[in-house]
Formats: sequence, C-alpha cells, structure tokens
Amino acid sequence: MPTPKKRPLVIVTGKLPDPIETRMMELFDTRLNIADAPMSQAELIEAVKSADVLVPTITDRIDGAVLAHAGPNMRLIANFGTGVDHIDLAAARQRGITVTNTPGVLTEDTADMTMALILAVPRRLVAGAQALREGKWEGWSPTWMLGQRIWGKRLGIIGMGRIGQAVARRAKAFGLSIHYHNRKRVHESVEQELEATYWESLDQMLARMDIISVNCPHTPATFHLLSARRLDLLPPHAYVVNTARGEIIDENALVRKLRKGEIAGAGLDVFEHEPAVNPKLLELNNVILLPHMGSATLEGRIDMGEKVLINIKTFADGHAPPDRVIAGLL
Repeated sequence: MPTPKKRPLVIVTGKLPDPIETRMMELFDTRLNIADAPMSQAELIEAVKSADVLVPTITDRIDGAVLAHAGPNMRLIANFGTGVDHIDLAAARQRGITVTNTPGVLTEDTADMTMALILAVPRRLVAGAQALREGKWEGWSPTWMLGQRIWGKRLGIIGMGRIGQAVARRAKAFGLSIHYHNRKRVHESVEQELEATYWESLDQMLARMDIISVNCPHTPATFHLLSARRLDLLPPHAYVVNTARGEIIDENALVRKLRKGEIAGAGLDVFEHEPAVNPKLLELNNVILLPHMGSATLEGRIDMGEKVLINIKTFADGHAPPDRVIAGLL
C-alpha cells in the first residue's frame, strides 16, 4: 500500500470565509489566523521560515526582507486577492517561489461599486441621506440638493481590462458615452459593443471628460498616474471615481483641486496610505469615501477562496497552478 503523500503546511495570515477555512483544513495541514489580527513583519518572517505555502491578503507586506528568511520548503505564495503590488515578485522569483492570485472573480462586484459611485457622487446621494437623518429636510424644493445628470455625459475609463469593460457595459446602459485610455487598444469587437472611443493620449482624454473612472492596476508605471499636472487638465465640472488603488492618484493634489472647487467631486473606495485616510478628505463635502468595499460581497470572497484552494491543490499535486503571476519551482 503506497504511503499517503504528506500534506503541505499552509499558513493563512488573516480570517477567511468559514467555508474556505473549513475546506482548507480538510485538504492541507493548515494554520489559521483565528484572531484575525494583522501579522507583524516578525510573524510573517516566522511563517515563511516554516510554511510550504503562505496565503496572504493585500494588506500583508511580503517584501524582500520577509522573503529573505523563506525556508527551503517555501515554494508557493497563494495570494487571497487580485493585486500583488504588496509582494516583492522579483525576490520571490529569485528564490524560486511561485506566486498566484485570484483574478476574474471580483470583476462584477467591483464594477457594481464603481457604477454606484458614478451615480452617487454627481447626484449627491450621501449628502441627501445625511441631511435627512440630521433633520435638515423641510420638504421638496425646486432648488435644494441639486446634483448633475449623468445621462449623455462622457465617461473616461483609465484601464480597459475586465473591470473597465464591465464598468463600460453598466455605464452605457445609463446613457453615458464611453471613452477609454489603455496601454493597448482593445479588440475592435469590444469597441463596437461598447461604442467606446479610444484615446492613445491620456492627457487629451482627461481634458474632455465629465467623469473619470480609475480601473487600472497599481504598478510602478501607474503610481500617481493622475498627477497634479494631469488633474489640472480636468474640466471644473468633472468627477473622479477610484475603485482600483489609491496610489494611482496624487491624493494631496486631488484634495487641493476639490477644496478649490476646481473639480466638482470624487468618489473614492481606495486611498494612497490606507487604512489611513487623508484627514483633509474627511473635511470635504463634495466627496464620497468608502472603506475599500469594492469587492466586499460574500459571494466574491468565497469565489476568491476557492481560487486559492485550487491554486494550492494544483501546485501540491505537482502541476502548474492556473493563476500564476510568476512561476517558481514545481
């Protein structure tokens, strides 16, 4: 009778949905983070020393200083999340560690939240709800709490990947004219479906849009992509919505524009130094601020966890996992 294969030691850095944790316990030798307290750098170092597989989230900084301590059995980082800008991919590659993520499963949830902000910011939904709760509503008035119509406006999407296209489909149904800037032009059939106009020049697009939606990943090339100079290109009636990563916008420059009324408003689900939020943003009444809720659905989190399970199981069985960001050693 063959000896059963040793189960890999999987260390999870944060609390995951119960069905995912249960299945993980069944499949692997798993150490869960029951307390759900963020791991310190020292705790992450101890984890990579002993683990075969590390399952971090986007709030864990898996940098070169942590990976320098990776033990000989550490061969897979199965990230719970799509973004991997918190992982030093070069250091992982150098040590032969495979990195996987969970792409695709959060597309519709994030696009829903983006569309919600595109609607909520110009129509002042949060301000209206707050005024009602504070007893400031004295009845219907022709001139009170006026917002801006979105029908017929131009939406400029920065990043026309899966999420950007899902946003475009929703926005088109609301009567918005779709424009986009992307590293590469999307297929002609996609442009035709969405009736989308491609702008090779981001600067030229920004100067002509009514609403900007940021849907690109955070990379060294997109850090402060919306710089102070580029924000100056926006017309004063424009709105900015960001459900991607806070680092893509120069937040201090955005605050200055919003305070001066040089941009009409913003809807932000992400922040440059989160979980810290720029206190100057909190003082503004022309912004809607959300605590990184874009992908926060129960279904989405379970779908993410199932991708993590498949990536680990496939790797443990000696095969290339389906969602490799970088390939290490099998």
